[in-house]
Amino acid sequence: MASGDAQGNDVGNDISDEIRSWLGDNWDPDLSVRDWWQRMADAGWQFPTWPEGLGGRGLSATDGRIVAAEVVEAGALGPPFSLGQVMGAPVVLQQGSDEQRNRLVPPLAAGLESWCQFFSEPEAGSDLAGLRTTAERDGDEWVINGQKVWTSAARVASRGMLVARSNWDVPKHRGLSYFIIDVDQPGIEIRPLKQMNGQAHFNEVFFTDARVSDADLIGGEGQGWAAAVATLAFERSGLSNRVAGQVVGLPGEKAGVLDRRAGDVVAEPADTGLGSRAFRSWSEIAELADERGRGDDAALRQELMAMRALGKVAAWSAQRARAAARAGESPGSAANVAKLMGSHIGRAAQHLGPRSLGADGMLAGTDAPADGQVTDMVLSVPSSSIAGGSDEIQRNIIGERGLGLPKDVSVDREIPFRDVPRSGGGTG
Repeated sequence: MASGDAQGNDVGNDISDEIRSWLGDNWDPDLSVRDWWQRMADAGWQFPTWPEGLGGRGLSATDGRIVAAEVVEAGALGPPFSLGQVMGAPVVLQQGSDEQRNRLVPPLAAGLESWCQFFSEPEAGSDLAGLRTTAERDGDEWVINGQKVWTSAARVASRGMLVARSNWDVPKHRGLSYFIIDVDQPGIEIRPLKQMNGQAHFNEVFFTDARVSDADLIGGEGQGWAAAVATLAFERSGLSNRVAGQVVGLPGEKAGVLDRRAGDVVAEPADTGLGSRAFRSWSEIAELADERGRGDDAALRQELMAMRALGKVAAWSAQRARAAARAGESPGSAANVAKLMGSHIGRAAQHLGPRSLGADGMLAGTDAPADGQVTDMVLSVPSSSIAGGSDEIQRNIIGERGLGLPKDVSVDREIPFRDVPRSGGGTG
């Protein structure tokens, strides 16, 4: 074994011993979630890769996963989980000022806030740089007008990551600015979008003379595209780096979890606002097929093994990405591959779940087999191929950044956005 590997293992063992000892002295299931998360943040174990004093210890991503695994092993409640923790804080830490870091990050570390993402628009989904929500300067504030759509968890968020157009006289990528905006204000209206599974994880959001302070502009005026790209990269890496078995809670006052007993939250599945997670693995579906007397169906067994193989390939791809990160190399488009693989696996489960039930696969509700969880999964899976960037976007990124294929032909990248024709005719 190389000396560097041995040294790395020693560091990992030291981290394991330290967090294990700390958890033994500090984990108390009778604490409120609020108090437990604050204790974790104060000790730097909440998000160990974040800087010291901001909920972390400045550890490597590898050591961060070691800490997360030890928290799982101890049966303790994991860190808060919202887009603010996964994406917002990393962007503020990377591109914000010292004042912004010290003001915006600690409430996220302590789980006091949940954030949402105001990116996609009705006419700007795959072409995010073509968004038309406006930001106009008014003294020390910016006035926001426009519409966003497919916004997850907006109703429980206290702040949102907003990309808006602050300059119409430059090409589209250079006229965007990135803000952290307060959601609770008269100029923001949130309307839930009811899904076919009966839930409403997504929302459309209308901005009418909403206001955001210039102090909450991240990276400077016109630098929004770089911040948006970084946000999406943190989203994919953050979701793919979660540790199996990790129990987390949706943070913020509106979610209603902060004053609950921490041990009670650990004992139940976490609601991350991303839809059903039931019956998504091949083994769960195989067990269901056996229970329903369909375990000897040769065609079904073959498809289950294909789904298992797909899951194995996805796991190996994730391992390669983590190995590249440990070696200080860029994982490239590995996170996009993982996101796309997740969609494929979801669709396989969507097909095989009802097949395992036979005719009962058409039933819904708690009176259906498996308490209706299979039907809930079937109706929830399509959203996973949209949330976090559609499958089509993932394929574009993999093709362009991973395989080096040429970008799609674009005629509007170098002209002022004001002169770009709109889909309904005319220009901006």
